[in-house]
Amino acid sequence: MAESVGRREFLKKAGLASAALVGGSMLAGCASGASGSSEAAAEDLSASAVKWDRETDVLVVGSGFAGLAAAIEAIEAGSNVVLIDKMPVYGGNSALNGGDMAAVGTPLQKEAGVEDSTDLMVADMLKAGKKYNHVDRVKTVVENSAAAVEWCTTLGVEFTKLNFHGGHSVPRTNTTSNATGADIIKAQVAKLEELGSEVELKTKLERLIEDENGRIVGAEVREHYTLGKEDGGDIAYIKANKGVVLASGGFSNDVKMRTIHEPRLTEELSSTNHEGATGEALREALKHKAMDVHMDWIQLGPWTSPDEPGFGFCPQFCERLVGWGLMIDPETGKRFVKETGDRKERADKMLELNHVTLIIGDAPAAEKQVAPRIMEGGLEKGVILEFQTLEEIADEFSIPKDVFVAEVDRWNGFVSAGVDDDFGSLFLADAAPIATPPFYAAKLWPKVHHTMGGLMTNLQAQVTDQDYEPIPGLYAAGEIAGGTHGAVRLGSCAITDCVVFGRIAGQEVAKENAGA
Repeated sequence: MAESVGRREFLKKAGLASAALVGGSMLAGCASGASGSSEAAAEDLSASAVKWDRETDVLVVGSGFAGLAAAIEAIEAGSNVVLIDKMPVYGGNSALNGGDMAAVGTPLQKEAGVEDSTDLMVADMLKAGKKYNHVDRVKTVVENSAAAVEWCTTLGVEFTKLNFHGGHSVPRTNTTSNATGADIIKAQVAKLEELGSEVELKTKLERLIEDENGRIVGAEVREHYTLGKEDGGDIAYIKANKGVVLASGGFSNDVKMRTIHEPRLTEELSSTNHEGATGEALREALKHKAMDVHMDWIQLGPWTSPDEPGFGFCPQFCERLVGWGLMIDPETGKRFVKETGDRKERADKMLELNHVTLIIGDAPAAEKQVAPRIMEGGLEKGVILEFQTLEEIADEFSIPKDVFVAEVDRWNGFVSAGVDDDFGSLFLADAAPIATPPFYAAKLWPKVHHTMGGLMTNLQAQVTDQDYEPIPGLYAAGEIAGGTHGAVRLGSCAITDCVVFGRIAGQEVAKENAGA
């Protein structure tokens, strides 16, 4: 067993003490010029004044699910594409995620005999989003969800398990073979390379360039870029005859930007995101009259651990136990929230308690629900702890022992009856009482996970301006585009949103008349 770190004082303070991997806030103004010249901020960047270094049909910014989907679709529609990413590796948050993709009517759902419908998934997303969602966007995602899974499958992605996420009415989450978004990213990159293109890394979008009619016709980029060295590298100008697709993700790791919109999310809260999730491409679009939406809605992941930086192993341990295990307040020894509730419901309650909480399951639950890679990695890192008795868990975390054991017995009674009289948690059909050792536990404290807000786009993925009209030549997809998820993104709907609207963005920008 890992060295004891479960004392009451730690439980109260550990959450707010963890700030690992929070990227610096890089709220830059206008970009500097070639090789970092500060005088370039005042340069005339109208299209007529720019000397283009190279030319393409479509420029895609960001190499996650959405950007890669857009690039692939645009190429297959006959367009030339340049895809850039400011980081030294491709994939961004998409490569870190758990490989969970919600969809209706997939082969895995049919094999499991799950009864589902597009109306039910739409209703679940609207309920989680507190009905702030733009319904037309939700319907577009859901109605194209099965096709998005099929598209990924044609690229070589293997979805091997049907899982359940809190807030859904039924299991509809298709999980990749290695339970990681990297499974999808690798398949997308392989397809991109098969089509004769590649991801150009360490290339950062500095400024969008528009012509005299307000059309986005290209971009100023910084090549050989290194995160944190904002004046390094070399400036280049890329002309995009058909358009620019922004797919650069959200801003969870820009503390300054996120606290403008949600002042509670200070540097005391770390993030699950990669360090480059800093939102400057979104801000650049706003300088070109783009409209934003839902910027104040920022999601916390209620399944993260203060014992590891970033996303880590805990989310896929905790969320796989939803409907199988219980969450405990170690100060009281009792449950405190509906385990199958949406992310906001659980995270808000944890913040209200203001101390670290626990997720607990037993051997059968872990063996059936949690991927071996996650169990092995979590145990090795000390994020998941193993115990032979419930009393050992109580001793480790200074939990009132008798109350805790009685609470587990009460939970087990609810599982056997199939009804949770205390919080209304949903029990999956094959859930069983927690009774067989070894028992497993992990500490939980929320981290900033997803920014639901972003650029306002229409159903063709065109960015909307302040006069409610599409900005010619500018598209957006993925987390940089808002409106779909409302107040709370329902778990496992991000990949679906990214792939659906990424594909749409690529298809639509390819239809543009070059140079129009």
